[in-house]
Amino acid sequence: MQWRIITVGKPGHPWVKEAVELYWKRLQHYSHFEHVVIKEGPLEKVEKQIEAACAGDLCILLDERGRQLRSLDMAKWIENEEVSGRKRICLVIGGADGHSQQFRAKAKMSWSLSTLTMQHDIAWVMLMEQIYRAYTIMRGEPYHRE
Repeated sequence: MQWRIITVGKPGHPWVKEAVELYWKRLQHYSHFEHVVIKEGPLEKVEKQIEAACAGDLCILLDERGRQLRSLDMAKWIENEEVSGRKRICLVIGGADGHSQQFRAKAKMSWSLSTLTMQHDIAWVMLMEQIYRAYTIMRGEPYHRE
C-alpha cells in the first residue's frame, strides 16, 4: 500500500523538517510514502487541488472533529486496508484555514490527532510518528509499549 501525505504549505520550522525526515526514513522499509505540498491560498482553490491530488484514492482528512484512534486501532486499521488490497491512502493536513464544512462533509473519513487545534507542522510530525508506531505494532517490533 502507498501513502500520499498532503500538506498545505511547506514546513515553517527547521525542527519540523528534521523530525519528519527522521520518521520518513524509518517508514521507507514498511511502505512507499510521498509528500505533496499545496500552496496556501483561497480555501476553495486549495481544496480543489487536494481533491485532484487524491482522485481515486481513499482521502482522510486530519481534523480535530474527526474520529480519534488509539495507536493499536490505527495499526489494525492499516493492516485491514493492506489486506483488502487498498492501493493508496491520502492523508490531508490542512493549512491555517483548516477545511471547509463542505469539504469535511465530502470526505470519506476524518481522523483527529487531538481535540485540540494544532499548528499543521505539529500535526504532520505527530501523524508521521503515529504511522511509524502503527507499523511497528503490526510487525511486533519493540517501539510501542502497552
